[in-house]
Amino acid sequence: MSLATQFYTMLAMISMGSFFGATLDTYNRFLKRGSRKRLIVFINDVLFWLLQGLLIFYILFLVNFGEIRFYIFVALLCGFAAYQALMKTTYLKLLEISIDLIVAIANYISHLFMTIVYSPIKWLVILLITVVFWMGKALYALVQTILKVLLLMVKILFKPIIWIGQLLLRAIPTSIKKIIEKSYNLIAGNVKKATNKTISGLKTILKIFKR
Repeated sequence: MSLATQFYTMLAMISMGSFFGATLDTYNRFLKRGSRKRLIVFINDVLFWLLQGLLIFYILFLVNFGEIRFYIFVALLCGFAAYQALMKTTYLKLLEISIDLIVAIANYISHLFMTIVYSPIKWLVILLITVVFWMGKALYALVQTILKVLLLMVKILFKPIIWIGQLLLRAIPTSIKKIIEKSYNLIAGNVKKATNKTISGLKTILKIFKR
């Protein structure tokens, strides 16, 4: 490994040490360990360290084709220490400012969407539903009125027929009325018996199939 390659490797590892410190603070800021379950924290920690290891090895591979030397760990430690001593406070402030700015922009976009898109669509839908409801109510009232008028017309038209029928019934002799009544009772009785026998037969068939 040439001297230039070693120098670039040192700079890269120092940078990665500082980058690791920044990502660790960012990870802890969003993870909120106190409010998370231990299993979730453990899985997140494993994934975080695995990702950091792969990223460091990838950078190392780009710089010196993945050759691992002792000074690489020293450079990583120096970069992490430099971040803790010189950049951590400033980075955390910038992180909070960035989070607040992103939240404010997201809230503004959400409010703008609710005002320009969601609210007009909501009130338009409410207006359409109201119009349809009142049209349906008016149509129902109109149908009721038409049916009442038709029923009244039918009553008026059939009133003479009913009167004529009543007069004819009065004119029929009592003996004929009794014959008609007996015939009606006989037919009704036969129909009732046939119905009862049919129901009884169906019940018997159902009992046979249940066995």
